[in-house]
Amino acid sequence: MNKEFALPARQVHLDFHTSEHIKDVGRRFSEKQFQAALKLGHVNSITVFAKCHHSWSYYPTRVGRRHPHLKTDLLGRQIKACHDIGVRAPIYYTVGWSANDAADHPEWAVRDKAGNIDGFSLTPNARPTDPMPPFAWVHLCPSGEYLAHMAAQVEEICRLYDVDGFFFDICFVLTCRCANCMKGMKAVSLDPASDADVRTWNIRKWVTFMTRINQIIQARHPEATIFYNGLANIDLPAEIHACQTHFELEDLPTTWGGYDRFPARAKCFQTFGKNMLAMSGKFHTAWGEFGGFKHPDAIRFEAASMIASGARCSFGDQLHPSGEMDLATYRNIGQAYKYVQKIEDYGLDGKAVSNLGVWPSASPTMTTATGPAAGSHDQGVANMLLEAQLDWEIVLATHNDLARFQTIILTGDACLNQDAAAKLNDYVRKGGSLLLLGESSLDPARRKLLFDVGARYAGPAKFSMDYTLAGDEMAEDVPASPFLNYTPAPRFCATDGTVLARIREPYFDRTCGRYCSHQNTPYTLSDAKHVAAIQKGRIICLPHPLGRIYAENGARVHRQFFLNALGRLYKRPMLSVSGMPSIGRVNLVHQPQHNRYVVHLTYAPPLQRGRCLVIEDMPTIRDVQLTLRLPEKISQVALPLTGKILKPGRKGSALTVRVPEVSGHQIVVLQT
Repeated sequence: MNKEFALPARQVHLDFHTSEHIKDVGRRFSEKQFQAALKLGHVNSITVFAKCHHSWSYYPTRVGRRHPHLKTDLLGRQIKACHDIGVRAPIYYTVGWSANDAADHPEWAVRDKAGNIDGFSLTPNARPTDPMPPFAWVHLCPSGEYLAHMAAQVEEICRLYDVDGFFFDICFVLTCRCANCMKGMKAVSLDPASDADVRTWNIRKWVTFMTRINQIIQARHPEATIFYNGLANIDLPAEIHACQTHFELEDLPTTWGGYDRFPARAKCFQTFGKNMLAMSGKFHTAWGEFGGFKHPDAIRFEAASMIASGARCSFGDQLHPSGEMDLATYRNIGQAYKYVQKIEDYGLDGKAVSNLGVWPSASPTMTTATGPAAGSHDQGVANMLLEAQLDWEIVLATHNDLARFQTIILTGDACLNQDAAAKLNDYVRKGGSLLLLGESSLDPARRKLLFDVGARYAGPAKFSMDYTLAGDEMAEDVPASPFLNYTPAPRFCATDGTVLARIREPYFDRTCGRYCSHQNTPYTLSDAKHVAAIQKGRIICLPHPLGRIYAENGARVHRQFFLNALGRLYKRPMLSVSGMPSIGRVNLVHQPQHNRYVVHLTYAPPLQRGRCLVIEDMPTIRDVQLTLRLPEKISQVALPLTGKILKPGRKGSALTVRVPEVSGHQIVVLQT
């Protein structure tokens, strides 16, 4: 799917999962009130519902199940109301969760190894009066009769309506062993007892489903956008991503991973060259929260961060079963989207530009199975770079232009095959530098080194934790005594490399039979034979999985140790920043179509309130200093939000810019 689509930047994702126990569904829908809400919200695209997680459809379907209390063709009237005022209306259709389908057709359900029905937050043997956990649904498998049913209903929708696009939800690559999957695996000689073979089959199954659905849609609506939610993951293969016209990155920062999850994912998906929508919510917690509100300042800040990352904006709402829009919600969203109208031209369709590369552990080029560990390596490295205001680009094995990167970081997992390792070794021979974390210097079998790091590999760690003692070269802002590593380092013993930090092991692992104090055993007074940091030429190896350690524990000492190592290799950043606290964020984008570079600076500290992160206080920070080494001569530096022209300075060959203040969000435009 190679078409390019320019999506609108101000979308609402309008959930409508409505129980059969609620009557008069859609009775109070009014085109004028619906349109008034969209105008109040400065919305130019809104996702409307064809079929929800309860299995109900909201139009006069002959294929699916019309909601038993639906009073009008809600889908059709919403689409027409949108089109009458120039607003897009992509159509929502559930795939993986469909409660009444699951109840009536248990043969359509995903099955685990034991043949049991798989699902999320299921309560076996529950009584009708027992409390229902949030997000409790059976997983369905898009194969066999269920696939045929969905294909027929999508064709019906395409025939009945003017389709702008489709949003297919709950598309997860699960290890299903239902009857259809077992039969399919047998037909292509895959082993159902092998998790790797089952994953291979399930990826094939999803590609088959997506291809068939795409063909149905494009036969009638060739310009329609198509997105499968749950399949926007960097570790999925190219044939999955090829079936998406764009990406919608669902990250609810208040409760799902915090405010640094989206920036890291955005870096990954910028490499695909397709439009991105960043998806958050108007609500305080997560989907399905009726009556929950974020403050408009928080929505505005999130929207600005989305634009800064080159993404369009999408905020989730949930329509009341009556069909009447909540105008208070659209006043809140409108304050943010009015601001987005001012800034969207300075972020959309820009290209990330940095001479620092990050090679992720979770990637479609991995030769080992992906999982939470790979993702935590990547997220932890991203967190450390974000907090240091160091911008970066993602590097994948398919990239051939490595020479433009001064340094490439490998985040921690053994994720390289021989070809990828050869490409990186050639990059080093030609003048590049590598920072290798954890086991990223090892082959996937974890038996041999893929790089000459000045050490030999002696096997995995012997203890469950250890300590680092930094040498003089790594001592900046790091304690002069051994500091704790919550995950130990594999054993790399120095040969001809320069040792930058050493390891102290504990006296013993903590067990019920042998322990000391409340938590971890103290360190011995002699250095271990293996090291905590070693350098040979332009390669530095830090055997601890510092990304994963930082993602899970967040100790500043580990970030500083990582930055000390990076600073020995990465000496001339394209952009460096001083004067911003660690929660400040920076993005540098190039917009060649406008002959300019743009720096986005954002600052608002998230506060932990109960189980949620909240954006509330946006203190102004002053005198932020930018140092830029850009490949083109800059003719003018301006702050478009205030109309000020700034006078740049020089620091050697670099350009320096003093930004007077940042309050939530600031834009610096450097015209070439």
